[in-house]
Amino acid sequence: MKAAWFAGVFGALLATAVVAQETMPMVELTAGFHRIEAEVAAQDKDRQIGLMNRRSMPAQRGMLFVFTQPNTHCMWMRNTYIPLSVAFLDDEGKVINIEDMTPQSEDNHCARRPARYALEMNRGWFAQRGIAPGSRLRGLERAPQPR
Repeated sequence: MKAAWFAGVFGALLATAVVAQETMPMVELTAGFHRIEAEVAAQDKDRQIGLMNRRSMPAQRGMLFVFTQPNTHCMWMRNTYIPLSVAFLDDEGKVINIEDMTPQSEDNHCARRPARYALEMNRGWFAQRGIAPGSRLRGLERAPQPR
């Protein structure tokens, strides 16, 4: 009986997370001539869920985390199955640092100086396109304001 109740509650939470992910706003960003379709996690609940429980993501798709203020924000991979790279960006969209992250890990990956944004893409996406610290992403001004 308890196992069935737990499974039901867990299933409801998972369904809520999937619905939340499917309803996040999208923004088009560019890195040089590379186009990015980014889901935007601008609300606290969306930033907490991020890309959890997903099994794949198209090559040009990512998730942009918009923070309320610049800080040395950290990311981790709890319940995240896709190998990802995260680029931390300043207020102007300049890449501060890029970190590769291992699925289902609780290791922290942090901005090396205060960042306003973090962009998660499939692992290796930035390196394969020559995007490195100092590169600038455009289109961030179209992202929803953080809450």
